[in-house]
Amino acid sequence: MLKIVKHWFEKYFSDEEAVVVFILLIFSTLFIINFGAMLAPVIGSIIIAYVLQGLVVKLQRFKVPHLYAVIGVFTVFVGVTLATVLVLMPLVARQVSSLFKELPVMLTDARQLIGLLPERYPQFFSEDMVTNIYGQLANEVTSFTQVALSFSLSSIPALITVLIYAVLVPIMVFFLLKDKDELLAGVSAVLPTERRLMREIWHESNLQFANYIRGKVLEIVIVGGVTYVAFVWLGINYAALLATLVGLSVVIPYIGAALVTIPVAAIGLFQFGWGADFVWLMAIYFVIQALDGNVLVPLLFSEVVNLHPVVIIVSVLFFGGIWGLWGVFFAIPLATLLKAIFASWPIMVKPGSEAPEG
Repeated sequence: MLKIVKHWFEKYFSDEEAVVVFILLIFSTLFIINFGAMLAPVIGSIIIAYVLQGLVVKLQRFKVPHLYAVIGVFTVFVGVTLATVLVLMPLVARQVSSLFKELPVMLTDARQLIGLLPERYPQFFSEDMVTNIYGQLANEVTSFTQVALSFSLSSIPALITVLIYAVLVPIMVFFLLKDKDELLAGVSAVLPTERRLMREIWHESNLQFANYIRGKVLEIVIVGGVTYVAFVWLGINYAALLATLVGLSVVIPYIGAALVTIPVAAIGLFQFGWGADFVWLMAIYFVIQALDGNVLVPLLFSEVVNLHPVVIIVSVLFFGGIWGLWGVFFAIPLATLLKAIFASWPIMVKPGSEAPEG
């Protein structure tokens, strides 16, 4: 047994840089798990600056000085953020408040619809079953309302935290963009001089991270915007809220689309009933989902390494369980990073153990 373990270590950790990279990966993971919540503004600022860096580079290619490029991109970032906070968020908040007010009415409508099931489908539903279904539905709505109420009552400290982050994050984003070279030089100074493995991993993962994050942000905006226009045209209530949910659902491949279908179908059913309007709503919604998966995603992520759906789902569950929402969002690039590490990892092959050629 010890001989097998020794052989394994000699095969995968014979390179000194590989040992350093492995220690750095373990240390970084433990550090983020233990201090990630405390350093959330810093991590968020680094991610935002990383996304915006591509725009800075593109402006510099047009002979725009670095400082002016940073100021221009930062101004656009602040403008888009303010527009989202001042326009979209209040609209969504009003619709959420309106939805809570209409929950009792929806619950009554749901009871009427459920009550018709034994009459229309007596072979599948009995009176006792319908009573149990309605009881469970009422309990879920009550518990959800209590959670929302407790969240609203405890939101004052969270609001103060958000206000602090609203000041700190833009400042850190600006200086991360402005002083990127100096900061990277400082990090490089503490790394080993020979870092071929690190360069290979960074080159591959940098390409994948950049393409994925920027493409995912663009996908959220496009899918959410198209859904909002379609829902407003159909006249469905809570169009902004539902469009926001549909846009954010693309963060979680496969699972997100399935989950967000439930509120879309439920609100459409309560508003339109079983009729042509409801059929049109669901048909257009599924067309948007199909265009997103078969047209938009291949266009936006053509340069991203394809991962098997099973790998994606496992990555979402694993990294989401470790890092929460951030882990869900970065599940695919993190899985790609692991793939790049495995592909670049040096493996020592003993003389005479190579496979014969020919």
